[in-house]
Amino acid sequence: MSMTFPLRHLASLLFLLLAAATADARVFQGVVTHVTDGDSIWVRASSGGAPVEVRLQGIDAPEICQAFGKEARDALAGRVLRRPIAVDSRARDGYHRVLGHVTLGGQDLGLWMVSRGYAWSYRYRRDTGPYAAAEAQARQARLGLWSLATQPVEPRVFRKRHGSCH
Repeated sequence: MSMTFPLRHLASLLFLLLAAATADARVFQGVVTHVTDGDSIWVRASSGGAPVEVRLQGIDAPEICQAFGKEARDALAGRVLRRPIAVDSRARDGYHRVLGHVTLGGQDLGLWMVSRGYAWSYRYRRDTGPYAAAEAQARQARLGLWSLATQPVEPRVFRKRHGSCH
């Protein structure tokens, strides 16, 4: 009997933790209403309501005031603005944006941005991110920001030095 009491509480605790972790997890369809920059879009869900800001998971595009920032935004806008997309959301980021994997007609938009040299594969500590191979190919082919005469500065480094553009 003494073992079932703690196990029952442990099971309840695990359930609550899982529920909290997946509270923002959902898949939804919608139309892109605005492109803020190379990794942030606004999506009006097909089910209605106000547009929500979505941050493309797995990439980091140049800040809008940074070298190649406007080109990255314009490339993403040209690809998705007013088009139907799917968002597989798992969480929210520190700015309360929906953080999600975004696809257009089944094509991964994060991969599309990185493979054309408009963004970096998002790095975290020693992890090179989900699109490291695509980034390496874009670098080698000198596509997008990799064609600049000067070495591009990663957005996280730029933000540390200069702050946000906004």
